[in-house]
Amino acid sequence: MRQNIILLKMFLLFLFSNYLFGQDTLVVNALESQNKNISGEQANLIYEHCKAFPNNTQLSIAFLKNGVVEFVGIKRSNDTIIACDNHQGVFEIGSITKVFTATLLANFASKKEINLTDNINKNLDYELASNEKISWLNLANHTAGLPRLPSNLNLLAIDPQNPYKNYGEKELVEYLSKKMELEQKPNEKYAYSNLSAGLISYLLTKQFDTTYEALLSQHIFSKYDMNHSTTNRKVAENQLIQGLDFSGQPTANWDMNILEGAGAILSTAEDLSKFALAHFDKANKELTLTRQSTFSINENMDIGLGWHLLKKQATTTWYWHNGGTGGYTSSITLDPKNKNAVIILSNVSAFHQNLGNIDLLCFALMNTLSE
Repeated sequence: MRQNIILLKMFLLFLFSNYLFGQDTLVVNALESQNKNISGEQANLIYEHCKAFPNNTQLSIAFLKNGVVEFVGIKRSNDTIIACDNHQGVFEIGSITKVFTATLLANFASKKEINLTDNINKNLDYELASNEKISWLNLANHTAGLPRLPSNLNLLAIDPQNPYKNYGEKELVEYLSKKMELEQKPNEKYAYSNLSAGLISYLLTKQFDTTYEALLSQHIFSKYDMNHSTTNRKVAENQLIQGLDFSGQPTANWDMNILEGAGAILSTAEDLSKFALAHFDKANKELTLTRQSTFSINENMDIGLGWHLLKKQATTTWYWHNGGTGGYTSSITLDPKNKNAVIILSNVSAFHQNLGNIDLLCFALMNTLSE
């Protein structure tokens, strides 16, 4: 919806250069001979899904099979897909951040510090412009009826290379108290919303009088030994993989500002593999809570807290989320029952015409783990 306007603006700005930078060159696959951690089938899947991406593209992939982790890194260099070691390379993970925001919420819910069905109005010292009652759960499973983005995020004035940078607390409070309008009543319909996830992080920082980074560090990153995960880009500069725009040129990183809970985390395949392994622990109440179905989207998909539940991808439910920013695309799929997972972090732009290949590759590689 409103996000589509950003996409359109990016498209119009770069339409001509997008045409010039088409990837028609024959690409050589050197991956299988260079990396013994993967099968020939997996190497071919990676090549076929990545050959359309520009030079300097990197993918950092974690395979978890029966709870055992293997890392595979690839780079397109001089029109050749080669192996590289980038499992500690830092990427923007985009909307996978929403899973972590929901995990914070589950943490407080499991300790009975938050009731998921409570009205969020209790946490504000002003009235919402809408009279509808919105719960924490509505925000976490995208059933609040909120738009994808707040209406006062001025899409005509933004920097398309960093669209959220200038949207701060002042603008969010103005929206919530004066301009907020729901697109449907809460609990009626699933409608994916960056605003909803950003609102969770904002409300949590208010309730616990701290920062989003501090909440993540205390309740998730330190708990699961995720030493290279952060929302503070300066901390990760030495390990940061350069993001690329849709034509393969270096592009700016995104600053999520007050909507940080929707997409501000930077992480590594190694760190996310630790988070995935924690999901295989049946005794972990907060992570189990995030994977419980809270709303049926359609016959193929439910949603929990953050996670999308794919019901017909395999003989068991897969838990999936993806992410994208101007310079990065990511995908993660878990199968806790069989202790399998695939994590893909990349510097493929969310505006690249073949960005869907990242999810397709993630699912295809998941299928190889069950063979």
